[in-house]
Amino acid sequence: MLFTAYVAFAVLLAICMGLEFSACRAKLTGSTCTNPAFLQFQLDYYQVYFLALVADWLQGPYLYKLYQHYHFLEGQIAIIYVCGFASSVLFGLVSTSLVDWLGRKKSCILFSLTYSVCCLTKLSWDYFVLVVGRILGGLSTALLFSAFEAWYVHEHVERHDFPAEWIQATFSRAAFWNNVIAIGAGVTANFFAEWLGLGPVAPFMVSIPFLMLTGIFAMKNWDENYGKKRALSKTCVDGLKCLLSDRRVLLLGTIQALFESVIYIFIFLWTPVLDPYNPSLGIVFSSFMAASMVGSSLYRIATSKRYHLQPMHILSLSVLMVFFSLFMLTFSTNPGQENPSESFLAFLLIELSCGLYFPAMGFLRRKVIPEKDQVGVMNWFRIPLNLLACLGMLILHDSDYKTGTRNMFTICSVMMVMALLAVVSLFTVVRNNAELRVPSPQGQNELSSPEL
Repeated sequence: MLFTAYVAFAVLLAICMGLEFSACRAKLTGSTCTNPAFLQFQLDYYQVYFLALVADWLQGPYLYKLYQHYHFLEGQIAIIYVCGFASSVLFGLVSTSLVDWLGRKKSCILFSLTYSVCCLTKLSWDYFVLVVGRILGGLSTALLFSAFEAWYVHEHVERHDFPAEWIQATFSRAAFWNNVIAIGAGVTANFFAEWLGLGPVAPFMVSIPFLMLTGIFAMKNWDENYGKKRALSKTCVDGLKCLLSDRRVLLLGTIQALFESVIYIFIFLWTPVLDPYNPSLGIVFSSFMAASMVGSSLYRIATSKRYHLQPMHILSLSVLMVFFSLFMLTFSTNPGQENPSESFLAFLLIELSCGLYFPAMGFLRRKVIPEKDQVGVMNWFRIPLNLLACLGMLILHDSDYKTGTRNMFTICSVMMVMALLAVVSLFTVVRNNAELRVPSPQGQNELSSPEL
């Protein structure tokens, strides 16, 4: 398994480099790259945001392993994860309003503080302290995915008055480097935890300096800005009206809830499935991130002028691929007949599917959901998503480890069949809708997954 992980990582990394090199050669030179003021503004944003991403990704490979290292049972670990998902629901609902009220710069500094405390809790063997740390992690994640982007958009449009179409250029580049950072973070975490023999807590301690630098650079280089005060109740009510009045939005929400809850369950299960065979978890994690990056690159190629596939087709393919992967896992995790290499391959296919799914889903959401209702609708999308993930964790908590894991993959397969039915229904509704087609040969590139 150790050899398999390194070979897979090397192959996927080579494919990533080949695809990106090809994309760079074909890319047209844009005017956004020649404006010195804009480039400096981008640099100020990236300097802070990329440090935050490094700190976040470093914690992905060894979270489950850390709890296991402290001799907690799988059921106890599942409850810690449930607390994290529950906090994501709560803080996800209020994060936008909190960030607008507190200020985007202050919220980014708060992120660096809460996530640092979250990392420090990993030094404790106390179960309650670890649960509190996981809850703080939920708050920090909500701030990461709301405060930084909100600060940038406001500064870009309101303070600097740059063209609005340049925003996508910044986020596309951020998405690319997010993938690169995730791959590097896995290798770095592996270096400290395994190669130096410092144990699974080491990556969390390494994250803290990056978090401190995030707060310091935000405090030093960023100006404060605030959002419009919006009543949370009105935002949610308007979002619910949009959700119920448009069948396309309802079907998209169904697909997102089913697909992403399965991904959250996969995030929990990959370590206990592979760890008994002693792979390098950081290298496995980097392989997953490389597979996701390959998926993102393939999305851009598929939606390019040469192939011109539509996001709806790619969304269907990604859901089908995850179903096939889960079907494989129901056999490769069968007690007494485990096949770790097959399980690893299935996990890589899931990550590749995520690289296809997230930009396709992002494109369709932007086209289907009115901009004024985006926040409210996304709040409603998050509730079933996290509830399904929590339910899966609780089912595992009450099951025998071996049979419970296989049964969980079986349940996830059924969920993906439901997602496929929702995709077919959505395809039927929108097949003649020109609005949902890629308007130009340029593909979209978005931020790729739930932190692993």
